[in-house]
Amino acid sequence: MSSNANSVQLRSPFLPFSAQCEASSKSIQFIKRADKDTLKSIFLKYASVESNGEFFMTPNDFIRRFLGLLPQQNYNEDTVKLLANVVDTTKDGLISFVEFQAFEALLCAPDSIFVLAFQLFDTNSSGYVTFDEFQDVLQRTELHEHIPFNFNSKFILLHFGKNKQRNVSYTEFTQLLHDFYEEHALQAFSSFDKANEGFISPLEFYDIMTSLKSHLLSDFVKENLVAALGMKQVSYPYFVAFISLLNSMELVKQIYSSATKDDLDMELTKEEMLREAQKYTQITPMEIDILFHLVDIRRHQSQSGRIKYTDILAMTPLDLEKLPFRIQAKALQEKIHEQYAGHGRGIFIQVLESVYRFGLGSVAGAIGATTVYPIDLVKTRLQNQRSGSYVGELMYKNSFDCFKKVIRHEGFFGLYRGLAPQLVGVAPEKAIKLTVNDFIRDKFTSKSGQIPLWAEILAGGCAGGSQVMFTNPLEIVKIRLQVAGELALSKRIGAVTVIKDLGFFGLYKGSRACFLRDIPFSAIYFPCYAHMKKLTANETGYNSVGTLLLSATLSGAPAAALATPADVIKTRLQVVARKGQTTYSGVTDCARKIWKEEGGKAFWKGAPARVFRSSPQFGVTLMTYEMFQRFFYIDFGGRRPEGSALRPSIEETLPPNPDHIGGYRLALATFEGIETKFGLRLPKFRSPQTSA
Repeated sequence: MSSNANSVQLRSPFLPFSAQCEASSKSIQFIKRADKDTLKSIFLKYASVESNGEFFMTPNDFIRRFLGLLPQQNYNEDTVKLLANVVDTTKDGLISFVEFQAFEALLCAPDSIFVLAFQLFDTNSSGYVTFDEFQDVLQRTELHEHIPFNFNSKFILLHFGKNKQRNVSYTEFTQLLHDFYEEHALQAFSSFDKANEGFISPLEFYDIMTSLKSHLLSDFVKENLVAALGMKQVSYPYFVAFISLLNSMELVKQIYSSATKDDLDMELTKEEMLREAQKYTQITPMEIDILFHLVDIRRHQSQSGRIKYTDILAMTPLDLEKLPFRIQAKALQEKIHEQYAGHGRGIFIQVLESVYRFGLGSVAGAIGATTVYPIDLVKTRLQNQRSGSYVGELMYKNSFDCFKKVIRHEGFFGLYRGLAPQLVGVAPEKAIKLTVNDFIRDKFTSKSGQIPLWAEILAGGCAGGSQVMFTNPLEIVKIRLQVAGELALSKRIGAVTVIKDLGFFGLYKGSRACFLRDIPFSAIYFPCYAHMKKLTANETGYNSVGTLLLSATLSGAPAAALATPADVIKTRLQVVARKGQTTYSGVTDCARKIWKEEGGKAFWKGAPARVFRSSPQFGVTLMTYEMFQRFFYIDFGGRRPEGSALRPSIEETLPPNPDHIGGYRLALATFEGIETKFGLRLPKFRSPQTSA
């Protein structure tokens, strides 16, 4: 029995030291090793055998109780023993804590699934796999029972030698296992092709695929295997191409992502997919033909000739996402991203990134402003309408009445009065707001990708404050042009005239009110937008165009509404008072007089118009800005916008069992991967003979 804790080691020569979840201090630690004392307490919880004061797990304790595999009552005992044998390195039928701990470390190895498969075949822990061991394990599988493998084939002789006496090392075994299932499929094809004409029937094709390649079949592909043929007989080239395509679905995803620049909603034609696939020698035109034929079937024979990412997902076995090497790769990728994104970059690179964001923000801001400018004009005229100091001045009953009268008296283009200077100013205004917000968020974002709420509010507030240098001159010119249409003037007023009348310092009249409006607005808006993106993202964390627009629009409502009083004060200060109207000397004086003469409700004038203007404007602006960052993506070594790419949570792929800590978090994925990746399906139930 494994009583000497210091003498028990993994004896396989391919593991000169215990597998490490955490390498040297310079390495990236992506799966944290379990604490020894905690692991010991978990081990004792499941260990049912005591000998000489030491506790041990039985195969049933480890496989069924701890891992939760083969939970059924009539489980196959031989399968349980064979699986537990990979942990029991001393082959005494029991698992000591040292072996339990060593296996936890082994599970963290990048090639753990291959190591586990090797341990499964290396039944005597010699460090090599013999022909007898290889044959014995395979003959126990359900696969061999259905379609027997020829162990006297040339394939076996090439790997184990003419006399089958050659021992296979770990690295050689990994290639042997990889090639075995391709060889088995070819043998199955040959056995069904009795006439040696290179053809098999659709039902024979279905039998081979569901037996030998079931681990590669998604539900959609399995249900449509026969329908996908579209022919009476299956040729050998088609057979090989079909299997190769299923083996290469991850590469197909990569080809699609490369062609669409990670836009997961974009459709590609067959020609576009073929053009991109030429960069990869592993994909042939015949495989692309099969791929698009499956897409047509999925779309009910619409023959659109286009493919989307969802089509590819429907053909990809979902279990692939739960393989241990995929989980580890994602963990490693996220750790690298967390530790290095945005850190260690030179000043020049950061400046370039800010210039890049500024350019995209300028265009996005101009598009957003043009979209909602008529609403902004209506809002301004309503806010400038006085109800207490100038008798008979009420021109508009409400926003809709104002909209109708502008079109009636000034024409359709009257709704866009003052747009030109607005666009000149709004481009840098929105650009600097977006750039400053992103810049400060980057500085306060931790290596784990988290940012505290106060930092989000600070970033938004700084963004709002920084824009006033552009906003105030822009707003005062725009407002005076917008209200000019209300006056019967002999000479048309233009932007140049307004600027000359105001002078440089006059352009910043009411800037205090502008600060009072823009800082709270942005401090509310940007945190709301960041959290709304997370709420509206799909299960993989991806935001589509629709969810981006929805998040940006909804976030604008509270920000715009709560900042309306400051916007009213700013408007009153910046508009030229007409004869008989109250004049204001500053922010405090303006607020006091509005309250005294018009009451508290006056501070909320134009609030609906402001919400209906600001919400869609920022909706369009932010959606355009983020989509530009995807379409014109440049990697500056920082962080990509959240929600711009699929990033499934690693935690979702890990088991919920709280006792599966450290490397054992990957245990189920590794054991199940033996079947998912290699098709090694061991019998789960007792045979009728055994039961009898």
